[in-house]
Amino acid sequence: MFVTDTLSNPFVEQEWFPAILGPIAESRRQANEIKRQEPITVVIGNPPYKEKAKNRGGWVEAGSLYSAEPAPLAAWMPPPDWGVGAHTKHLRNLYVYFWRWATWKVFDHDPSANTGIVCFITMAGFLNGPGFERMRDYLRRTPDEIWVIDCSPEGHQPEVNTRIFEGVQQPVCIVLASRPPGTDPNVAARVWFRAVPAGNRRAKFDALGSLTLDTDGWAECPSEWRAPFLPQSAGAWATYPALDDLFVYNGSGVMPGRTWIIAPDAESLRRRWQTLINAPSNQKEVLFHPHLLNGKPGDRHSNRVVAKALPGYEPRPTPVADERGPCVTPIRYGFRSFDRQWIIPDNRLINRPNPELWESHSGRQVYLTALTRTSPEAGPALTFTGLIPDLDYYKGSFGGRAFPLWRDRDASVPNIPPNLLAYLGQKYQRPVRAEDLMAYIAAVAAHPAFRARFKSDLVKPGLRVPLTANGEIFAAAADLGRTIIWLYTFGERFADPNRGRPAGPPRLPSSVAPRIPAAGALSQDPAAVPDTIDYDETNRRLLIGSGYVEGVAPKVWSYEVSGKQVLRQWFSYRKTNRERPIIGDRRQPSKLGDLQPDHWLAEYTTELINLLNVIGRLVDLEPSQADLLERVCADQNISADELRAAGALTVPTTPTRRTRAKGSPEQGSLLD
Repeated sequence: MFVTDTLSNPFVEQEWFPAILGPIAESRRQANEIKRQEPITVVIGNPPYKEKAKNRGGWVEAGSLYSAEPAPLAAWMPPPDWGVGAHTKHLRNLYVYFWRWATWKVFDHDPSANTGIVCFITMAGFLNGPGFERMRDYLRRTPDEIWVIDCSPEGHQPEVNTRIFEGVQQPVCIVLASRPPGTDPNVAARVWFRAVPAGNRRAKFDALGSLTLDTDGWAECPSEWRAPFLPQSAGAWATYPALDDLFVYNGSGVMPGRTWIIAPDAESLRRRWQTLINAPSNQKEVLFHPHLLNGKPGDRHSNRVVAKALPGYEPRPTPVADERGPCVTPIRYGFRSFDRQWIIPDNRLINRPNPELWESHSGRQVYLTALTRTSPEAGPALTFTGLIPDLDYYKGSFGGRAFPLWRDRDASVPNIPPNLLAYLGQKYQRPVRAEDLMAYIAAVAAHPAFRARFKSDLVKPGLRVPLTANGEIFAAAADLGRTIIWLYTFGERFADPNRGRPAGPPRLPSSVAPRIPAAGALSQDPAAVPDTIDYDETNRRLLIGSGYVEGVAPKVWSYEVSGKQVLRQWFSYRKTNRERPIIGDRRQPSKLGDLQPDHWLAEYTTELINLLNVIGRLVDLEPSQADLLERVCADQNISADELRAAGALTVPTTPTRRTRAKGSPEQGSLLD
């Protein structure tokens, strides 16, 4: 046994160590000799996990001046023409460096003895992430067989008692890669997948203890070189078109990079801005909270000149450090599903604004938001907003993609493949507009029954949409879907008084609508700012501090979006203590974020009542959506192959279009 740094350079000459550390120096010298010369046939372990670990991968990442060999990690960097360059930053993770070191040592280092086994329990992101395509390509070409055990079928942030490692909230997996003599690099390795039973940690350990490679229940994964290490879609699900095939463009939401430019009320943003520009020069940069790159201010800092404004807003070429004027007027912002907050729309402040979203934004725009790298866990499979959405809009973590309805500010160019609308119109013998298709998707997938029905198919991330071939069913779904989107957008989109959708905040019937009686009034006294939220099921009351709201159904209280309880999450940004846990080595946020109202605002109460009405009406529509989904799936559907054969999924290749696989990454927010 030797004590050393696995990732350190095995070719470097012995460095000087104080005499007291002589045994460690000798241990490292012997370990380096083994790393350089000794064939190793088995590497097994639990590597450390750390995101954003660029420059911490040692020789594996940077290579060595003492060796002509390239850095081992270079073999896993995808070429530019694969179109996934924006996602390769996820390779800069400590567990990936260890995976690459182990595979280099066992499979690559000694051509005369390149057989063996690598078995790690690590984070599961590489199983399907686009940034890991070259890694999966390598593993299919190098080992002969690969076994994958999903240890986190509950998904991200499961209950602590279900986690293999109590302190790890990310999904983890066990992967064993075997290379026997005679392995042919031109034949893809067979990849086998299974998941341990969801539930208690002890039950998972028992399942692992009885598991063998010969046990029944292993599902074979696709054999394409870069495909995910997840089971092949089968049955009807495999025939449905993918969600992103139904749109020309999808992109990441806004990545603000600093939390202080977002707030549940606009006045707090004005106060924060004024505090910043009035601060002494030596404090402005700290308050501004610059984007750091390798420990130094990146492309957004207080002294930077940003000549170009966000589309639709006036340029502010003055650096923030020299600014003396008022802040750009705050606007409503899609912060989280059902959580409408405010943002300062200033290009000097936002790290990654995604200009394409701003260029096409208007009072008619609608954004569908969904996860694509991971699968929804519960609640609606996708959500909607009429506001510019945040990167983490869908559930508050793991990013996602935003699918706009329109590609232009005039809402005249649909973000739908043009041949698709024409083909559907021909199929249904009636005109089909972009709004119809967006509404159809809302009716079919924005409810819990969708995930429940396709739970086994969603083991492999990536939403698909069953597209009915029946024009009557399509029309009924589109009509229902317009109401769904009207609700998600708080009555600001798809309003039609003649169809029961008046402009303005939706309301439940007065007999069941939430209400605040005099005894439950939420005090605006600074000494009574609520810091807790709870539910009294017996009296159907939502308890907010010392106040309460009556007439709240249990399903409204428990309503969630992929594991995030909407009401708890909404309240967490408006309570007294709004501090959020600092995960890993993330920086503390700017002190500007501490500037918030000293009392519960009347506008919070108004928005809460709006939210309860919206969720209440969505809950009431869920049975209708579930019935509709059953009708769609029981009837004839239009397959993805049929659409492709008809050229209905062909997208324009104009200079303004961005390839959907490119753009900003989904996972991980740049927020403080």
